[in-house]
Amino acid sequence: MVERGRFITFEGGEGCGKSTQVKRLAAELEAKGVKVLLTREPGGTRLAEMIRTLLKDEAEDPPVDRAELLLFLAARAQLVRNVIRPALDAGTWVLSDRFSDSTIAYQGYGRGLPVDFVKAANEFACEGLAPDLTLLLDVEPSVAARRMRGREAATNTSADRIERAGDEFHERLRRGFLELAAANPSRIVTIDASGTPDEVARKILLALPEIL
Repeated sequence: MVERGRFITFEGGEGCGKSTQVKRLAAELEAKGVKVLLTREPGGTRLAEMIRTLLKDEAEDPPVDRAELLLFLAARAQLVRNVIRPALDAGTWVLSDRFSDSTIAYQGYGRGLPVDFVKAANEFACEGLAPDLTLLLDVEPSVAARRMRGREAATNTSADRIERAGDEFHERLRRGFLELAAANPSRIVTIDASGTPDEVARKILLALPEIL
């Protein structure tokens, strides 16, 4: 019988370095002979990538907060059923750039929707699936904002609708993530992400043996 794969998620606010670190950990695991599937949220399936465009891009009719929540959950339900569960059952380790904690933090704490309802809706969308380990990359919003400005200048891009939600939103968001970490210490490991990418990567590797 094939041993089930491990499910590791990366969380944190904008500009915390998730996308960089999830790729680095995937490469580290693959070098050790682990079969890895890398995915992101929202995204990872054709339908979920279409929803990502709706959520990220500016529009004349942007989603209201409740619609935003439901769109994220629809993308997640599709990803869990069609990608994540089959991969885990086949013994593949799945690394995801965001998962359910992001929705609780962004739409619950950030947007102010009822947190208990958001958690229950997440449970429904995920069909009970939870990560084996969540790495929360924590960084001060001011540091994250500086990083995002640098990224925009380097790539000639502009901040998306959620990135421009305002300082108070991002402060609530960070508080939400930290409260989730405090409530789930056996699953969520908080990593100080204020250092260089190499420094953060070393902290992540040190955290892995304790959990896995």
